[in-house]
Amino acid sequence: MKLKEVFPVLVWGRQYRPATFSQDLVAAVFVTVMLIPQSLAYAMLAGVPPKVGLFASIAPLLLYAVFGSSRSLSVGPVAVVSLMTAAALGGLGLSTEAEYVMAASVLALLSGLFLLGMGLLRLGFLANFLSHPVVSGFITASGLIIAASQVKHLMGIEASGHGFLEGLGALIAKAPQASPRTLAVGLSVLLFLFWARAGLNGLLVKGLGLPTGVAGVITKAAPVFAVVLSTLAVWGFGLDQRGVAVVGQVPAGLPGFQRPSFDLELWLSLAGAAALISIIGFVESVSVGQTLAAKRRESINSDSELIGLGAANIGSALTGGFPVTGGFSRSVVNFDAGAQTPAAGALTAIGIALATLFLTPLLFFLPKATLAATIIVAVLALVDFSIFRRTWVYAKADFFAVLTTVLATLALGVEIGVSLGVGLSVVLHLYKTAKPHVAEVGLVPGTEHFRNVLRHSVETSDRLLTLRIDESLYFANARHLEALILERVAACADIEHVVLLCSAINAIDSSALESLESINQRLRDSGVTLHLSEVKGPVMDRLRRVDFLDHLSGQVHLNQFQAFQRLGSPSSASTDGEMSHGVTASHPK
Repeated sequence: MKLKEVFPVLVWGRQYRPATFSQDLVAAVFVTVMLIPQSLAYAMLAGVPPKVGLFASIAPLLLYAVFGSSRSLSVGPVAVVSLMTAAALGGLGLSTEAEYVMAASVLALLSGLFLLGMGLLRLGFLANFLSHPVVSGFITASGLIIAASQVKHLMGIEASGHGFLEGLGALIAKAPQASPRTLAVGLSVLLFLFWARAGLNGLLVKGLGLPTGVAGVITKAAPVFAVVLSTLAVWGFGLDQRGVAVVGQVPAGLPGFQRPSFDLELWLSLAGAAALISIIGFVESVSVGQTLAAKRRESINSDSELIGLGAANIGSALTGGFPVTGGFSRSVVNFDAGAQTPAAGALTAIGIALATLFLTPLLFFLPKATLAATIIVAVLALVDFSIFRRTWVYAKADFFAVLTTVLATLALGVEIGVSLGVGLSVVLHLYKTAKPHVAEVGLVPGTEHFRNVLRHSVETSDRLLTLRIDESLYFANARHLEALILERVAACADIEHVVLLCSAINAIDSSALESLESINQRLRDSGVTLHLSEVKGPVMDRLRRVDFLDHLSGQVHLNQFQAFQRLGSPSSASTDGEMSHGVTASHPK
């Protein structure tokens, strides 16, 4: 890798100016104010003390500023990764808070090493195995699980259960024990945050005449107002003495270096979860980064992002934090507030550090119900039920992948859910490509273009069979193609030449090459020659490395029109719905 790919700061740092610093500083102020309650809320979701959420928002931001390539992404604790952290640590049987925090740090370290290794080896493409429908289904199910897990804090009750349905059952059973005051605080904050999302922006723009950008930033900072007002209410009315649970004492001070545990058994127990957290976090982060970069006609480097996120997680691990990634809402606020470089993240880290030094006493009366309401509103915005309708209409296979992911995540947990979703996506892809679309094509009269004989009126030749293969050839579909060609040739005794139109073939693996050799030999034995046309350069380069072309009974033609002129004289025309040689074709295109 080039040095600037490992250290993107060398690129943007050379052009850094005082004006840029001013813009980054303004953005950092907004993000800092927003990140403080988010850090506390997601720490609660992950099951770690509030201070750990603040710690996970300092070193990661500083390191990402050096190694990350996105100029707008804000790194820190996020809802889905916090949920996955809680799920990974919940089954370890840890007995003390110190053990739990140490395990969270180990999980961050493993995640960081995994991401860093992928980045250095340029393995960012592995995230492509997480299809968008699977990610959407996983995030939707995770949002429901997270929201359900926070209802107990809104109600002021103790309720737990394994899985989504068991947790709901526990909530219903304990509902009569709900604390009226806690419920009043939680519901008030919840309603305020929902109203802020739906109506505050319009009020600020139309009612007060604020610029759209400023109004948007204020709207996204609504959780901060909720934190301040609810904290004052608890303090002023002494609600902490009347059944309303509060955050309590948050120790002041900066995070120090924490030596991670090197317990092999613990590392092995967390390795699978760390890999999933890394990939999910990377996909979420890169999606946000690319979206924001496109608005400024910028670009991000996926491998640099892997290194940046890896460094951020390692930094979190070594300072007592837990796994982090790029957050959507924070990054949008960072972007809208005018952040120009990753230095805005470093300035945000300084702001969080100052908060841990001087503001933690003010958090004592912060009600847990407020943090729960903040989490619920944030994650419900991620729930997307429309994905079911879209995938059902467009691609049934994607619909079943989404449905499987959602149901498995809700019933069996986040790790099993996303694993089944990925596995099903791969299986469905293999199933679809195992029977590639193959169309017999003919010449469109008066042109040099070839189209499917089932869809167009085209010229064909009784002596010539031209098949367009609309898929790369590999082990899963090679035998299918072989059987298809031999079946079509056997159905028509007039065929003297078979031409495979290869314009859609991007690769041919060894298994497919053996099948082509078999097709060539069996056609030769039948007195039929095999030809190729419009073979792409990279595919041709690989064919030249072996002796396949030396044994090819026919020729490789530059284009299909050339092959048609040389090998067949037009003798018949097929119209829509008809096929020359009396051979049928499936899946017309």
